[in-house]
Amino acid sequence: MFFTPRQLEIIGLAKSEGKVIVEDLALRFSVTSQTIRKDLNELCEGRALTRIHGGAIFPSSTENVRYEARRSIAAGEKQAIGRAAAAIIPNKSSLFINIGTTTESVGEALMNHHELMVITNNINVANRLRIFPSIEVVIAGGVVRGSDGGIVGEAAVDFIRQFKVDYAVIGVSAIDQDGALLDYDLREVKVAQAIIANARHVILVSDSSKFDRTAPVRIGHLSQVHTFITDRCTAPSVRAICRESDVRLIETEADAV
Repeated sequence: MFFTPRQLEIIGLAKSEGKVIVEDLALRFSVTSQTIRKDLNELCEGRALTRIHGGAIFPSSTENVRYEARRSIAAGEKQAIGRAAAAIIPNKSSLFINIGTTTESVGEALMNHHELMVITNNINVANRLRIFPSIEVVIAGGVVRGSDGGIVGEAAVDFIRQFKVDYAVIGVSAIDQDGALLDYDLREVKVAQAIIANARHVILVSDSSKFDRTAPVRIGHLSQVHTFITDRCTAPSVRAICRESDVRLIETEADAV
C-alpha cells in the first residue's frame, strides 16, 4: 500500500503525540473531515495506525505493522542507514542480510559493490541483488512468510549454520531500554540468532522508531553487536550500553548536520 505525503505526516504526528484527532488534522491540513477520515481508514487498513473514536493512535506495541506500511515509515532515515552500513562493508566480502525493511535498504546500497557473497533469508533482498553479476546471492530454504517474503523455520536455521561470514546485517522490531533486541516471530528470531552466531562482525540497523516499540520475543542483546547504525539514538540507556560494551554507534542524522 502506498501512502501519500499527508498520510506519512499523519503517521509521524501519531507516533510523536500518541494519537491524532480528525478535527485537528482537518484544520492542520486545510481539508475536510471526510478527507481525513478517508486517510485514517487507509492508514488503519495498512496497519500503520489503529482506529479509535474520533481519530487514530499509533499501533499497539504488541502488534506488528504490515510490511508495506513499514516500508513507508521513516523511508528516508532507512535509506541513510543503508548507505552508512554499505560504507562499512568492503568489496570481496561475505555477509548475511536478514529480514526487514531497513536491511533491505542496506541491500539496495550495496548494488555498486563487487565480488560480494550475500547470504539471505529475505526474498526481497535476493530479488534485487540477483541481477548484478558481481554479487553472488545465496538464499536460504525454509517456510516463506507471505507477509514480507521472509524465509523462516528450522530449515533456514540449519542452512545459515553452514556458513561463517565476514559481516551480518540484522534488523529488529524493537530495542528495549535495557538493550534487549526484540522481535515478534520466534521462527524469525531463531534465524537471526544463527546469523549473529556465525558472523565475525555484526551490524545492527534500526531507525529510532524502534526505541518506542516493544515485541515479545528476545533475539539477543545490543552488546552482542559490533556496530549499531540508527538515524538518532534517543535512548540514553542504549547510548550508555554502546559505550560500555564497545559497540560503535553511528547516527546518520548527526553525520548529516
